Amino acid sequence: MKPTSPAQPAPVSSKHLLVRAARGEPVERPPVWAMRQAGRWDPEFNRVRSGLSFYEFSENVELSAQASLLPRRFGVDGIILFYDITTLPVAMGLPFTLKPAQGPVPERPIRTLDDVERLVKQPEPQRFAHIRELLARVRGELNGALPAIVFAGAPFTVATYCIGTGKDLTATRRFIAEHPAVWQALLDRLTTATVHFLNVLTADGADLYQLFDSWAGMLDEAEYQRWAQPYHRTIFQGAAEMPRILFVKECPYLDLMAASGADVVSLGRCHDLAAARRQHPQLVFQGNVDEDILRAGTPEEVWTATRRCLAAGGGQRHIINLNHGVDKATPVENFRTYVRAAQSASDVFYS
Repeated sequence: MKPTSPAQPAPVSSKHLLVRAARGEPVERPPVWAMRQAGRWDPEFNRVRSGLSFYEFSENVELSAQASLLPRRFGVDGIILFYDITTLPVAMGLPFTLKPAQGPVPERPIRTLDDVERLVKQPEPQRFAHIRELLARVRGELNGALPAIVFAGAPFTVATYCIGTGKDLTATRRFIAEHPAVWQALLDRLTTATVHFLNVLTADGADLYQLFDSWAGMLDEAEYQRWAQPYHRTIFQGAAEMPRILFVKECPYLDLMAASGADVVSLGRCHDLAAARRQHPQLVFQGNVDEDILRAGTPEEVWTATRRCLAAGGGQRHIINLNHGVDKATPVENFRTYVRAAQSASDVFYS
Protein backbone atom coordinates (compact mmCIF):
# COMPACT_ATOMS: atom_id res chain seq x y z
CA MET A 1 0.00 0.00 0.00
CA LYS A 2 1.29 3.45 -0.92
CA PRO A 3 1.94 5.73 2.04
CA THR A 4 -0.44 8.66 2.09
CA SER A 5 1.13 12.06 1.88
CA PRO A 6 0.11 14.55 4.57
CA ALA A 7 -2.71 16.88 3.55
CA GLN A 8 -1.64 20.41 2.76
CA PRO A 9 -3.10 22.91 5.22
CA ALA A 10 -5.78 25.14 3.75
CA PRO A 11 -4.77 28.79 3.46
CA VAL A 12 -5.99 30.97 6.29
CA SER A 13 -9.01 32.95 5.15
CA SER A 14 -8.21 36.60 4.49
CA LYS A 15 -10.19 39.44 5.97
CA HIS A 16 -9.97 41.16 2.58
CA LEU A 17 -13.04 40.84 0.39
CA LEU A 18 -10.96 40.93 -2.81
CA VAL A 19 -8.60 38.18 -1.69
CA ARG A 20 -11.44 35.94 -0.54
CA ALA A 21 -13.26 36.42 -3.84
CA ALA A 22 -10.07 35.68 -5.79
CA ARG A 23 -9.70 32.42 -3.87
CA GLY A 24 -13.28 31.46 -4.71
CA GLU A 25 -14.47 31.74 -1.11
CA PRO A 26 -18.04 32.84 -0.30
CA VAL A 27 -18.32 36.63 -0.13
CA GLU A 28 -21.00 39.06 0.99
CA ARG A 29 -20.74 40.92 -2.32
CA PRO A 30 -18.41 40.92 -5.34
CA PRO A 31 -15.43 43.24 -4.75
CA VAL A 32 -14.68 46.10 -7.12
CA TRP A 33 -11.52 47.78 -8.38
CA ALA A 34 -10.30 48.96 -11.79
CA MET A 35 -7.19 48.84 -13.90
CA ARG A 36 -5.66 52.34 -14.11
CA GLN A 37 -7.80 53.37 -11.17
CA ALA A 38 -4.90 55.69 -10.33
CA GLY A 39 -4.45 57.66 -13.53
CA ARG A 40 -4.82 60.82 -15.57
CA TRP A 41 -8.64 60.77 -15.47
CA ASP A 42 -8.42 61.85 -11.80
CA PRO A 43 -7.60 65.56 -11.21
CA GLU A 44 -6.05 64.63 -7.86
CA PHE A 45 -3.66 62.27 -9.63
CA ASN A 46 -2.57 65.06 -11.98
CA ARG A 47 -2.06 67.34 -8.99
CA VAL A 48 0.17 64.78 -7.28
CA ARG A 49 2.12 64.10 -10.48
CA SER A 50 2.70 67.85 -10.95
CA GLY A 51 4.26 67.66 -14.41
CA LEU A 52 6.91 65.02 -13.73
CA SER A 53 7.78 62.57 -16.49
CA PHE A 54 6.35 59.09 -16.09
CA TYR A 55 9.51 57.40 -14.86
CA GLU A 56 10.47 60.30 -12.60
CA PHE A 57 7.02 60.08 -11.05
CA SER A 58 6.81 56.30 -10.75
CA GLU A 59 10.30 56.07 -9.20
CA ASN A 60 9.45 58.72 -6.58
CA VAL A 61 8.17 56.47 -3.80
CA GLU A 62 6.40 59.18 -1.84
CA LEU A 63 4.48 60.51 -4.86
CA SER A 64 3.70 57.12 -6.41
CA ALA A 65 2.39 55.95 -3.03
CA GLN A 66 0.11 58.97 -2.84
CA ALA A 67 -1.11 58.27 -6.36
CA SER A 68 -1.68 54.56 -5.67
CA LEU A 69 -3.81 55.40 -2.64
CA LEU A 70 -6.01 58.04 -4.28
CA PRO A 71 -8.76 55.59 -5.39
CA ARG A 72 -9.29 54.67 -1.74
CA ARG A 73 -11.57 57.70 -1.41
CA PHE A 74 -14.01 56.19 -3.92
CA GLY A 75 -14.44 52.95 -1.95
CA VAL A 76 -12.55 50.45 -4.13
CA ASP A 77 -11.76 47.08 -2.56
CA GLY A 78 -8.08 46.94 -3.46
CA ILE A 79 -5.13 49.23 -4.18
CA ILE A 80 -2.94 48.45 -7.17
CA LEU A 81 0.55 49.93 -7.01
CA PHE A 82 1.44 52.63 -9.53
CA TYR A 83 4.33 51.56 -11.75
CA ASP A 84 4.77 50.14 -15.26
CA ILE A 85 5.29 46.70 -16.78
CA THR A 86 8.65 47.93 -18.12
CA THR A 87 9.88 48.30 -14.52
CA LEU A 88 11.20 44.74 -14.66
CA PRO A 89 13.24 44.99 -17.91
CA VAL A 90 14.64 48.27 -16.57
CA ALA A 91 15.78 46.35 -13.48
CA MET A 92 17.24 43.72 -15.81
CA GLY A 93 19.40 46.39 -17.44
CA LEU A 94 17.34 47.77 -20.33
CA PRO A 95 16.46 51.47 -19.84
CA PHE A 96 13.20 52.85 -21.29
CA THR A 97 11.71 56.24 -21.96
CA LEU A 98 7.99 56.91 -22.31
CA LYS A 99 7.23 58.76 -25.54
CA PRO A 100 3.89 60.40 -26.37
CA ALA A 101 1.74 58.33 -28.76
CA GLN A 102 4.39 55.56 -28.72
CA GLY A 103 4.47 54.32 -25.15
CA PRO A 104 7.63 52.82 -23.59
CA VAL A 105 10.61 52.85 -25.96
CA PRO A 106 13.84 50.96 -25.14
CA GLU A 107 17.10 52.85 -25.14
CA ARG A 108 18.77 49.92 -26.94
CA PRO A 109 16.22 47.59 -28.57
CA ILE A 110 17.05 43.90 -28.26
CA ARG A 111 18.48 42.59 -31.54
CA THR A 112 20.96 39.82 -30.76
CA LEU A 113 21.54 36.92 -28.39
CA ASP A 114 24.28 39.00 -26.78
CA ASP A 115 21.69 41.68 -26.06
CA VAL A 116 19.53 39.07 -24.34
CA GLU A 117 22.48 37.70 -22.38
CA ARG A 118 23.19 41.19 -21.03
CA LEU A 119 19.77 41.23 -19.36
CA VAL A 120 20.08 40.10 -15.74
CA LYS A 121 18.08 36.89 -15.41
CA GLN A 122 17.25 37.32 -11.72
CA PRO A 123 17.91 40.94 -10.84
CA GLU A 124 18.92 41.67 -7.28
CA PRO A 125 15.92 43.08 -5.40
CA GLN A 126 17.90 46.29 -4.94
CA ARG A 127 17.47 46.89 -8.68
CA PHE A 128 13.72 47.37 -8.12
CA ALA A 129 14.01 48.72 -4.59
CA HIS A 130 11.60 51.58 -5.35
CA ILE A 131 8.82 49.03 -6.01
CA ARG A 132 9.54 47.25 -2.75
CA GLU A 133 9.60 50.58 -0.91
CA LEU A 134 6.36 51.57 -2.64
CA LEU A 135 4.70 48.35 -1.51
CA ALA A 136 5.92 48.88 2.05
CA ARG A 137 4.72 52.50 2.06
CA VAL A 138 1.28 51.63 0.67
CA ARG A 139 0.83 48.68 3.04
CA GLY A 140 1.80 50.92 5.94
CA GLU A 141 -0.72 53.58 4.93
CA LEU A 142 -3.46 50.98 4.41
CA ASN A 143 -2.71 49.41 7.81
CA GLY A 144 -4.56 46.26 6.80
CA ALA A 145 -7.74 48.01 5.63
CA LEU A 146 -7.35 47.00 1.97
CA PRO A 147 -5.21 44.51 0.04
CA ALA A 148 -2.22 45.63 -2.02
CA ILE A 149 -2.21 44.46 -5.65
CA VAL A 150 1.07 44.11 -7.56
CA PHE A 151 1.52 43.16 -11.20
CA ALA A 152 3.90 42.19 -13.95
CA GLY A 153 3.81 42.12 -17.71
CA ALA A 154 3.66 38.71 -19.36
CA PRO A 155 6.68 37.78 -21.49
CA PHE A 156 5.04 38.24 -24.90
CA THR A 157 3.90 41.82 -24.26
CA VAL A 158 7.07 42.84 -22.41
CA ALA A 159 9.21 41.32 -25.15
CA THR A 160 7.45 43.42 -27.79
CA TYR A 161 8.49 46.52 -25.88
CA CYS A 162 12.04 45.20 -25.45
CA ILE A 163 12.41 44.80 -29.24
CA GLY A 164 10.75 48.18 -29.85
CA THR A 165 7.60 47.00 -31.65
CA GLY A 166 4.96 47.30 -28.90
CA LYS A 167 1.45 46.70 -30.19
CA ASP A 168 2.56 46.66 -33.85
CA LEU A 169 1.93 42.95 -34.37
CA THR A 170 3.15 42.99 -37.98
CA ALA A 171 6.53 44.32 -36.86
CA THR A 172 6.68 41.80 -34.02
CA ARG A 173 5.98 38.90 -36.38
CA ARG A 174 8.67 40.17 -38.75
CA PHE A 175 11.21 40.29 -35.91
CA ILE A 176 10.31 36.75 -34.80
CA ALA A 177 10.67 35.43 -38.36
CA GLU A 178 14.07 37.09 -38.75
CA HIS A 179 15.42 36.39 -35.24
CA PRO A 180 13.68 33.27 -33.87
CA ALA A 181 16.49 32.28 -31.50
CA VAL A 182 16.70 35.81 -30.06
CA TRP A 183 12.94 35.91 -29.56
CA GLN A 184 12.89 32.53 -27.80
CA ALA A 185 15.78 33.45 -25.54
CA LEU A 186 14.14 36.78 -24.67
CA LEU A 187 10.84 35.12 -23.70
CA ASP A 188 12.67 32.56 -21.55
CA ARG A 189 14.74 35.19 -19.76
CA LEU A 190 11.75 37.43 -19.10
CA THR A 191 9.84 34.45 -17.70
CA THR A 192 12.57 33.63 -15.20
CA ALA A 193 12.86 37.27 -14.15
CA THR A 194 9.09 37.66 -13.78
CA VAL A 195 8.77 34.68 -11.44
CA HIS A 196 11.63 36.07 -9.37
CA PHE A 197 10.12 39.60 -9.28
CA LEU A 198 6.69 38.35 -8.17
CA ASN A 199 8.11 36.06 -5.52
CA VAL A 200 10.11 38.91 -4.01
CA LEU A 201 6.95 41.04 -3.82
CA THR A 202 5.05 38.09 -2.33
CA ALA A 203 7.65 37.81 0.42
CA ASP A 204 7.31 41.57 0.95
CA GLY A 205 3.61 41.17 1.75
CA ALA A 206 1.68 41.79 -1.49
CA ASP A 207 -1.80 40.27 -1.33
CA LEU A 208 -2.43 39.28 -4.96
CA TYR A 209 -1.03 39.92 -8.43
CA GLN A 210 -2.20 40.43 -11.98
CA LEU A 211 -0.26 39.28 -15.03
CA PHE A 212 -0.84 41.63 -17.97
CA ASP A 213 -0.48 40.28 -21.51
CA SER A 214 -2.03 43.27 -23.23
CA TRP A 215 -1.11 42.44 -26.84
CA ALA A 216 -1.38 38.64 -26.83
CA GLY A 217 -5.11 38.80 -27.59
CA MET A 218 -4.22 39.93 -31.13
CA LEU A 219 -2.36 36.68 -31.86
CA ASP A 220 -3.89 33.84 -33.83
CA GLU A 221 -4.57 30.72 -31.78
CA ALA A 222 -1.41 28.85 -32.81
CA GLU A 223 0.74 31.88 -31.97
CA TYR A 224 -1.03 32.29 -28.63
CA GLN A 225 -0.33 28.66 -27.78
CA ARG A 226 3.33 29.11 -28.67
CA TRP A 227 4.21 32.61 -27.42
CA ALA A 228 1.72 33.37 -24.64
CA GLN A 229 -0.01 30.55 -22.78
CA PRO A 230 3.03 28.38 -21.93
CA TYR A 231 4.67 31.39 -20.29
CA HIS A 232 1.52 32.23 -18.34
CA ARG A 233 1.51 28.67 -17.02
CA THR A 234 5.19 28.77 -16.04
CA ILE A 235 4.78 32.06 -14.19
CA PHE A 236 1.61 30.98 -12.38
CA GLN A 237 3.30 27.73 -11.34
CA GLY A 238 6.45 29.51 -10.20
CA ALA A 239 4.76 32.38 -8.34
CA ALA A 240 1.84 30.65 -6.65
CA GLU A 241 1.77 31.87 -3.07
CA MET A 242 -0.93 34.50 -3.57
CA PRO A 243 -4.03 34.73 -5.79
CA ARG A 244 -3.13 35.07 -9.48
CA ILE A 245 -5.12 37.09 -12.05
CA LEU A 246 -4.63 36.82 -15.81
CA PHE A 247 -5.48 39.79 -18.04
CA VAL A 248 -5.19 39.47 -21.82
CA LYS A 249 -6.90 42.38 -23.56
CA GLU A 250 -9.97 41.16 -25.49
CA CYS A 251 -8.55 37.65 -25.81
CA PRO A 252 -10.79 35.33 -27.86
CA TYR A 253 -9.22 32.15 -26.42
CA LEU A 254 -11.17 31.76 -23.20
CA ASP A 255 -10.44 28.03 -22.87
CA LEU A 256 -6.70 28.69 -23.12
CA MET A 257 -6.88 31.45 -20.54
CA ALA A 258 -8.88 29.13 -18.29
CA ALA A 259 -6.15 26.48 -18.61
CA SER A 260 -3.34 28.91 -17.72
CA GLY A 261 -3.25 28.13 -14.01
CA ALA A 262 -4.68 31.52 -13.05
CA ASP A 263 -7.09 31.65 -10.13
CA VAL A 264 -8.91 34.57 -11.77
CA VAL A 265 -9.42 35.25 -15.48
CA SER A 266 -10.20 38.82 -16.54
CA LEU A 267 -12.77 39.16 -19.31
CA GLY A 268 -13.22 41.75 -22.05
CA ARG A 269 -16.20 43.08 -23.90
CA CYS A 270 -15.89 40.17 -26.35
CA HIS A 271 -16.88 37.73 -23.60
CA ASP A 272 -20.25 36.75 -22.16
CA LEU A 273 -19.65 36.67 -18.40
CA ALA A 274 -22.62 34.44 -17.59
CA ALA A 275 -21.65 31.95 -20.30
CA ALA A 276 -18.02 31.91 -19.11
CA ARG A 277 -19.21 31.07 -15.59
CA ARG A 278 -21.24 28.15 -16.91
CA GLN A 279 -18.33 26.83 -18.99
CA HIS A 280 -15.70 27.17 -16.25
CA PRO A 281 -17.41 26.98 -12.85
CA GLN A 282 -14.12 26.26 -11.08
CA LEU A 283 -12.71 29.70 -11.96
CA VAL A 284 -13.21 33.18 -10.62
CA PHE A 285 -13.88 35.78 -13.30
CA GLN A 286 -13.02 39.46 -13.30
CA GLY A 287 -14.76 42.17 -15.30
CA ASN A 288 -16.27 43.10 -17.57
CA VAL A 289 -17.92 46.54 -17.53
CA ASP A 290 -17.12 48.37 -20.77
CA GLU A 291 -14.67 51.19 -20.09
CA ASP A 292 -16.13 53.08 -23.06
CA ILE A 293 -19.33 53.51 -21.06
CA LEU A 294 -17.36 55.01 -18.18
CA ARG A 295 -15.60 57.35 -20.61
CA ALA A 296 -18.55 58.49 -22.73
CA GLY A 297 -21.75 57.41 -20.96
CA THR A 298 -23.92 59.18 -18.45
CA PRO A 299 -23.84 58.22 -14.76
CA GLU A 300 -27.18 56.51 -15.31
CA GLU A 301 -25.71 54.42 -18.13
CA VAL A 302 -22.70 53.53 -15.98
CA TRP A 303 -25.00 52.45 -13.17
CA THR A 304 -27.06 50.27 -15.51
CA ALA A 305 -24.01 48.65 -17.13
CA THR A 306 -22.42 47.87 -13.77
CA ARG A 307 -25.62 46.39 -12.36
CA ARG A 308 -26.00 44.27 -15.50
CA CYS A 309 -22.48 42.98 -14.96
CA LEU A 310 -23.27 42.19 -11.33
CA ALA A 311 -26.28 40.14 -12.38
CA ALA A 312 -24.27 38.23 -15.01
CA GLY A 313 -21.60 37.49 -12.39
CA GLY A 314 -24.05 35.80 -10.08
CA GLY A 315 -22.74 37.29 -6.84
CA GLN A 316 -19.97 34.75 -6.17
CA ARG A 317 -16.60 33.90 -7.80
CA HIS A 318 -16.73 37.31 -9.48
CA ILE A 319 -14.67 40.51 -9.18
CA ILE A 320 -16.13 43.66 -10.72
CA ASN A 321 -13.65 45.38 -13.03
CA LEU A 322 -13.55 46.86 -16.52
CA ASN A 323 -12.69 45.26 -19.85
CA HIS A 324 -9.56 47.47 -19.88
CA GLY A 325 -8.09 50.38 -17.94
CA VAL A 326 -9.91 53.58 -17.03
CA ASP A 327 -9.58 55.97 -19.98
CA LYS A 328 -7.94 59.36 -19.33
CA ALA A 329 -11.15 61.13 -20.49
CA THR A 330 -13.38 59.38 -17.92
CA PRO A 331 -15.42 61.80 -15.77
CA VAL A 332 -14.81 61.45 -12.04
CA GLU A 333 -18.54 61.14 -11.39
CA ASN A 334 -18.73 58.14 -13.69
CA PHE A 335 -15.99 56.34 -11.79
CA ARG A 336 -17.69 57.16 -8.50
CA THR A 337 -20.98 55.80 -9.89
CA TYR A 338 -19.28 52.62 -11.10
CA VAL A 339 -17.99 51.84 -7.60
CA ARG A 340 -21.29 52.71 -5.93
CA ALA A 341 -23.22 50.52 -8.37
CA ALA A 342 -20.86 47.61 -7.73
CA GLN A 343 -21.36 48.01 -4.00
CA SER A 344 -25.15 47.81 -4.46
CA ALA A 345 -24.95 44.06 -5.06
CA SER A 346 -27.36 43.28 -2.21
CA ASP A 347 -30.10 45.06 -4.16
CA VAL A 348 -29.41 42.82 -7.17
CA PHE A 349 -29.28 39.50 -5.35
CA TYR A 350 -31.40 39.98 -2.24
CA SER A 351 -34.13 42.48 -3.17
